[in-house]
This record gives sequence, structure tokens and C-alpha cells, in this order.
Amino acid sequence: MNKDFFVFDSNIPRKAVIRNYTEQDFENLIRIQHECFPPPFPSELLWNNEQLSNHVKLFPEGALCVEVEGVLCGSMTGLRVDFSPQHPLHSWEEITSNGYITNHKNTGNTIYIVDISVSPTYRSLGIGKWLMQSMYEVVVHLDADRLLGGGRLSGFHRQSSNMSAEEYIEKVLCGELKDPVITFLLKCGRTPVQLVENYLDDEESKNYGLLMEWKNPFKKLAP
Repeated sequence: MNKDFFVFDSNIPRKAVIRNYTEQDFENLIRIQHECFPPPFPSELLWNNEQLSNHVKLFPEGALCVEVEGVLCGSMTGLRVDFSPQHPLHSWEEITSNGYITNHKNTGNTIYIVDISVSPTYRSLGIGKWLMQSMYEVVVHLDADRLLGGGRLSGFHRQSSNMSAEEYIEKVLCGELKDPVITFLLKCGRTPVQLVENYLDDEESKNYGLLMEWKNPFKKLAP
């Protein structure tokens, strides 16, 4: 992929590009991860060179990054897996081979999102939505059934003493609460599939994740 477009910074258009990342980008991709996920997020879940090498070797179509006026400021990574809606439960570690995507399957019916990261200083430009839209285009291009991924409940720790994770999601879905990750994914067109306990080792979400999908609109899928 190589897609040119403009983002707007205080009404000023700035040139941007979304492309497939390569080995030359690894240092900046790791830098962005550290900017996006400071402690208490577990440092062992941040990218390392071996994981990134696997991404570009095993599924380069799912290794996307974005530059704004030549500065690398975000990335999104996926792999292909076979997913059955009748058996949705899994952890992030299981479905992504702990981020190494060694279970990538070229014929998998689902593009699964391993990670999306945008440098905090660039988030007001709508880059996350551009990355998500680009991965939707990959889903259509490869004729996959869906895009799927688990959104961590990053704001749940503020409410966990007052309500369950199920109640928290209900309040986010009806607009009573906003969650930095889940609300963003909803705005990107993702829809909830299943709340998963022990999805990811993450203090903020109390280890919960919400599986959310985007179905390929050009394919007729079973309910």
C-alpha cells in the first residue's frame, strides 16, 4: 500500500502517506510504542525487532505505518487467522502468537488487529481513523470476511470499583461513559462481538478486552 492524502492541523492541510513499513522503520516504530503506552502498561508487550521482522516477512500487507510530512507517527499491524463466530473466546497472546504472528495463515478468513499506535502529539489529526480505514481496504482487497480485534477497556480502572466490566461496556455503548479505546473503535465503524476476561495483561483495563469487528460489506456472511 502507498496512499497519499492530507490531514488537517488547525485547518492547515499537511501531506501524509500510509504505506507498508519496512526494517528501516523499526527504530521509530518502537519509539512510537513507548510514547503511546507508558507505564503501567507492561513494557514486555511493546514491539521488539524480532516481532517487527516477522510482521514484514509473514504478512507485509498487514504492516502499515503513517508519515506526516516525512515524520513517522503511527502504525497498525494485522495477521490473517481463521475465526469462527461460534467460538469467539481467546486471549491476545493466543491469537497473535504473543505479537510474533507465527500463526499467520495466508488463507485465513479474518484479518486480526495486533496493534494500532499513534504518537500522542499527532492524535488530533485523525490518523487513527485513517489507519483503520486503510486496513478495511486490505480486508476488501484480500477478500477476507472481516477485520477483528480486541479493544482494551483503558478507562475501566476508574470505574471498576463501582461496576462490572459488562456494566461499563453498556454505559459506553449508550453514551453515558467514554472509553479512550472502545469509543474510538466505535467511531471507526467497529461493532462489539464479545467481552473477554483475561484478554491482555493490562492494569488499566483490569485485563479485559472487547472483541470488535468490521464485516466486509462486499461479502455475504452467515449471521
